[in-house]
Amino acid sequence: MHRCGWVSSDPIYLAYHDNEWGVPELDSRALFAKLCLDGQQAGLSWLTILKKQENFEQAFYQFDPEKISKMGPADVDRLMQDSGIIRNKLKIESIIKNAKGFLAIEASQPFSDFIWQFTDGRTVINAWEDFRQAPTSTDASKAMSKALKKHGFNFVGETICYAFMQAVGMVNDHEVGCHCYERTCELAIK
Repeated sequence: MHRCGWVSSDPIYLAYHDNEWGVPELDSRALFAKLCLDGQQAGLSWLTILKKQENFEQAFYQFDPEKISKMGPADVDRLMQDSGIIRNKLKIESIIKNAKGFLAIEASQPFSDFIWQFTDGRTVINAWEDFRQAPTSTDASKAMSKALKKHGFNFVGETICYAFMQAVGMVNDHEVGCHCYERTCELAIK
């Protein structure tokens, strides 16, 4: 069975690639959680984040933006001692800022609609032979990054936004020879 060349043999990575990566996500809360986790990856491997995902969910109230938005300096200090997550003060604070940004967006429109506007509400289907052909950012990811930052988000640069777009199925960047390519094409939002 052929998979995208970026996947290792780690069972957690294999399950993520086979079951989640590139599958369209429309749930606003799930998109928020994924965007926060993608921001935690900056400078690290995605596998590191996947292995800590459950710990992040526990530390941040299952990514409930209402609860996260009420977190303060004492919570940040407490989380800086939590070895189950990435102990980086700026990254911890970014999840709190992102929760406030999420709530600000949700006050006027569903976060899902806000996010998917950058691909006109549909999945962009690419046809790469090799994962290294895919870009690390696009005009859409640059626009998303700029719009999110305007709403107070951080750790949402254009490269993080593109990785997020790939992960949540806004872009299908599975290699054409990957066993997931056809399935994600069928699941694509058209």
